Amino acid sequence: MICTSVQNGNYSQILEILSDPGVEMAEIRLDRCPLSEEEISDLFANSDTPLIATCRIAEAGQSRAQRLLRLAIEAGARYVDLEIDAPVNVSKSIQKAANSCGVELIRSYHNFDLTPSDEVLQMALARCFRYGADVAKIVTACNTEEDCARLQSLYSVILEGIDSMEGRLIAFGMGDPGRRSRIECLKRGAPFTYASISGEECTAPGQMTFGRMSELVYGARKPYSGRGLRMPASKSFAQRAIIAAALAEGTSHLRGYTPCADSESAIRVAEAIGAKITRGEGSLTIRGAGPVENALEIERLHTGESGLLTRLMIPLMSVLNGNDVTIDGEGTLLRRPLTGAAEIMAAFGVIVKEPSVPLKVRGRLIPGTAEISGQSGSQLISGLLMALPLCTRSSTIFVSEPKSIPYMYITLDVLRHFGVHTRTEMEGDAEMLEMQDWSCCSGITFNIRGGQRYRAADFDIEGDWSAAANLMVAGAVFGSVEIEGLDMKSLQADITVTDILVDAGACVSQLEDSSCVCVRKAPLRAFEADLNHAPDLFPIIAVLAAFCSGESRICGVERLSGKESDRADAILEMLGKMGVEASVEGDTMRICGESLSSRILCGRLLKGGKYSSRHDHRMVMALKVAGLGADAPIEIDDEACVGKSFPGFNGLL
Repeated sequence: MICTSVQNGNYSQILEILSDPGVEMAEIRLDRCPLSEEEISDLFANSDTPLIATCRIAEAGQSRAQRLLRLAIEAGARYVDLEIDAPVNVSKSIQKAANSCGVELIRSYHNFDLTPSDEVLQMALARCFRYGADVAKIVTACNTEEDCARLQSLYSVILEGIDSMEGRLIAFGMGDPGRRSRIECLKRGAPFTYASISGEECTAPGQMTFGRMSELVYGARKPYSGRGLRMPASKSFAQRAIIAAALAEGTSHLRGYTPCADSESAIRVAEAIGAKITRGEGSLTIRGAGPVENALEIERLHTGESGLLTRLMIPLMSVLNGNDVTIDGEGTLLRRPLTGAAEIMAAFGVIVKEPSVPLKVRGRLIPGTAEISGQSGSQLISGLLMALPLCTRSSTIFVSEPKSIPYMYITLDVLRHFGVHTRTEMEGDAEMLEMQDWSCCSGITFNIRGGQRYRAADFDIEGDWSAAANLMVAGAVFGSVEIEGLDMKSLQADITVTDILVDAGACVSQLEDSSCVCVRKAPLRAFEADLNHAPDLFPIIAVLAAFCSGESRICGVERLSGKESDRADAILEMLGKMGVEASVEGDTMRICGESLSSRILCGRLLKGGKYSSRHDHRMVMALKVAGLGADAPIEIDDEACVGKSFPGFNGLL
């Protein structure tokens, strides 16, 4: 990335600079910009552009520099740059403030006269990290090409406790001989480099203008920009709400509905069990069938290609139907195993034959107490949570080793809106209780009262975080995106994409008094993520990892085999063909990434060409986003399958 150095600009001039969509990030020289303390706070608090706060002690004085840097840190600076020779009391104060506010600390060494020996350079580098640097910055006056070579050799230095300099070192030279090193550092893994607004505004000899450096780094490539995007309805909420409304007495109104293949399948199932549905603009009016226990005589029920809908209807049909029923489907669903279904349903007296659709459901759902494994996911458990309240007696389910926990609570939330209530209790260690971290949950008990009835309701369907995740990654890697209509307090598991993006270094914000979520490109670093509870994110998070400097680790591989494709295999095949090093060890996928600028400069963009989506909508979206960073167009054999969840996606990239 390119950081634009800003000096001598007043508040309005700086805002004008930051409003330029081409400006990726900016360094604000607080010692040279005539800003009041109030203006500094406003600037760093309200900018979506990643900002570096810099204040040279020699120019501002010790007390003022310390005060202004702390002000910027507390307001929300992304980085703070402090000279390595700063007084100890200032150093400790700024380091403590940066750590407490989550601001990355740059410790910088400058030599404006010459490039010292290798030994001196390495000592300076070690000092930067010894005194708290998240990023070390080494800048010297270069008089020869040999000076530049000594600077660049710092990227291969091994320091105790530092695995790699990639993403943690910015080393370049001043002066004409050092000019090229300002770009060369990006090739070697520097998170960003520096440019000036114009030739007159150079902060150091040899500094290029942003326009010139952008040409040299990006060439004709244009940043991705998505504005005013609105996501489709969450099919996780939509499918559950459609079925709940179909079971209710009276007329329900679902607002915010957008059609996709899976939700349309839920509508057909709702009509099959007796509901009457009228479509409006962005809405569904559903007159429910009311209590129909044992009253239906459906011999064959078609659930389209939806694994969720299939698993919801297995328990529900064993309550609603008066005879055995065959559940059928289409497309990839015919090949996907329904792991654990037979064992779980047997605990409630229901026989499920065949490991995949079409399958026959035999017997009546018997309420009671059972312990079942959650290793196979949440969908069949959600079906039980919807069906057991209709039985005459109460039930208790203990789910051991639960996966995709948020989806169970989506089910409970929808049921609550439609008048059905269930008590739950989560088990786990002290960390889970303190942090409310689902990954630490070892079991969940559901106490389900029998004899309940669904009641009609008006229900607003949330925007889909699963769909949004793909565009958010596109913004984080390739430019910026603004997405409207997302609930930042959502129960959807895939809202965790915001945490992953922040951990990776992207800028994620929400406009004040708005449901608009903004994601902006920033220096990206390797991350660790556990997707056991959000497996649908895996393809797009793998693409994100390919553009993050270093080795990222993503857990949850074992959750991927029963999806529309064997996603672990599909992701490894995709990354391997693109030239990205990736491997699987147990439940973890390791991906070696590299920044976009480094890939461009080193000729290591992702490989274009022909790819297979394996008829998996999540793979199509991941491939489309990856195509923004490819050296040639990516051709996908089946793009139409994206209509399963997001029919309009292909037109957004």
